[in-house]
Amino acid sequence: MLEWLVALCVVILVLLIWPGYTYFSAERQRDALLQGLGFSQQAAKEKTGRCVSDRHGSDGGQPACAGAVTEEKTCTVGLICKPSALANYLLKHCRTFSNYSPCVGRTWRASAFLQSAYEACWPYESPVQFVRDNLQLSDDGLVALDWAVPSYQKRRRTSSHSTSPVLLIIPNSFGKITRNVLKLCEMALSHGYLPAVFNRRSHNGTPLTTLKMQQFGDPADLREAVRYIRYRQPAGRLYAVSESSGSGLLLSYLGECGSSSYVTAAVCLSPVFRCQSWFENGLCWPLQWALVLYQKICLSRYRTVLGETMQTDTLFSSCSLRGLEEVLFCQTGHVGSTPAAPTGSSSNTSGAWDAYWERNEPLRDVDEVAIPVLSVCARDDPVRGDTQSTIPLELFETNPHFFLLLTDRGGHCGFSTQSEESAGALGAVGSAAAPNTGMQSHGANWSHRAVLEFFRATTDFFNAEERAKQLAARRRGLGGGAIGRVFRHRSVSTCKRVPACSHNIHAIYNWQRSYTR
Repeated sequence: MLEWLVALCVVILVLLIWPGYTYFSAERQRDALLQGLGFSQQAAKEKTGRCVSDRHGSDGGQPACAGAVTEEKTCTVGLICKPSALANYLLKHCRTFSNYSPCVGRTWRASAFLQSAYEACWPYESPVQFVRDNLQLSDDGLVALDWAVPSYQKRRRTSSHSTSPVLLIIPNSFGKITRNVLKLCEMALSHGYLPAVFNRRSHNGTPLTTLKMQQFGDPADLREAVRYIRYRQPAGRLYAVSESSGSGLLLSYLGECGSSSYVTAAVCLSPVFRCQSWFENGLCWPLQWALVLYQKICLSRYRTVLGETMQTDTLFSSCSLRGLEEVLFCQTGHVGSTPAAPTGSSSNTSGAWDAYWERNEPLRDVDEVAIPVLSVCARDDPVRGDTQSTIPLELFETNPHFFLLLTDRGGHCGFSTQSEESAGALGAVGSAAAPNTGMQSHGANWSHRAVLEFFRATTDFFNAEERAKQLAARRRGLGGGAIGRVFRHRSVSTCKRVPACSHNIHAIYNWQRSYTR
């Protein structure tokens, strides 16, 4: 019901925004024409300078743009990173990076706002089903892992001896399972991955069994979920993908755990990097209204129990994302207490807000990240905001573990392409002609193809590096037998099983607090 309500609001907004959009689209086309005729060569050079490589200081030079560019042609997609052997390998073997043709012209897929709303709100008939594992944490809280399986598969569980790689998917911080997540699960299954969607406390039907809710960048619950995945699939490599504001949790986890994260490589799709300013500045009113409404609907289920620790009247009367976050995690008083003086109240709230983000800012431990991390962003992202102020370009230019795939168009988790639109139409005709063929062929999202290609390339690169080290060791007479298996992970602590309390809970595990490092 909520999806159809949001869809109705989107249709109304389209009727209001479309005339202005077509006007500004014509203006952009006119500017592009003038630029092609030579009336704005300086602007073209400045934009091209961000795409062309800076070759000094590296052997042979490291291109910063995935596609070949000249002064006459602007860059559609660029790879911004520090020069390294891995960066050269990615540019050579990840052809998807340079094969991006966004939708242009008078089509709704060319609008950043419309394609973002479509991927976030529009229903999607996915051939993927989910098998849920509810995990009991050390403080008796519950999080859930939804394992994606094809609808035609009879065996609902995979063997613990399976060597298939596991793809851990972290949705947005509001818990909404979008079309983007469902399509990523579908594509990952077709490439041999075992997708698992992480659901925070109270998100997506996960019961709230404690008064504690997960803070924006607190990776404690995710750390226990990763340990469970390593216990269940010890032979498979682990990869991670985050969507939108869920990237704050993934980056926090990778920073706190460092080399003990058990993750081989990670990707952030349309991430929000500077989260405190993102909450403080707010979004445009349609997006802010929709997100606040969705969060209130999810929290209304626990209104009675939340009233024991916070002012629920203030919570449900908030009109901004910052107001909700402050009431949930920055409130220092108790229910029934007398409010403080206005002057002290504002200073206390501001201090608690700043202290909250000192503990939850995603980039607080970014220097400790020890694996390759790819961020896929678009310049016209209506949710993240302006590129220069919201993307830490200096991080990607100085840290060898971070790579930024920046496109001119794509919206927020949209990245619609012309081939995807035509493939979707053909897929609809094919599904009508052959409805019982199992997993139907849908138009593959460009960002999803880039994700899986990045994982394959990084794995192949490190495998080649490991083989080179073994060969060099043999030539020195040291032997390569002690090197061990590629991507050997540290062992995890054992866990004892607790009987399930209902037929809806497939497995509940009580984890020990100690684990090997």
